[in-house]
Amino acid sequence: MAIKKKTVKVSHRAHVFYAGRVQGVGFRYTAEKIALEIGLVGWVKNLPDNRVEIVCEGSAVQIQKFLEGIKTSFLGPYIKKVTCNWEKPIGQFKDFSVEFCC
Repeated sequence: MAIKKKTVKVSHRAHVFYAGRVQGVGFRYTAEKIALEIGLVGWVKNLPDNRVEIVCEGSAVQIQKFLEGIKTSFLGPYIKKVTCNWEKPIGQFKDFSVEFCC
């Protein structure tokens, strides 16, 4: 079943780092699914230091819903630390994707 993509109004940008047991548990693909359902654009990727990094753009409400969706999903117990920095959106993304580091 295809995920229906929502329209994105880019007004906010979040740069988020997740630490804990966040690699090898389906984190990136779950984050991608949630982001697409909500209508965010950006990317998610694993980092060499075992964290997961996300950059996403959309409305403040969409981003908050996305962050809450990750927290309340099956991924929640694997997350030990979240660092979220709000940045000025630059509108560089057309979709949300899984990126591959290094």
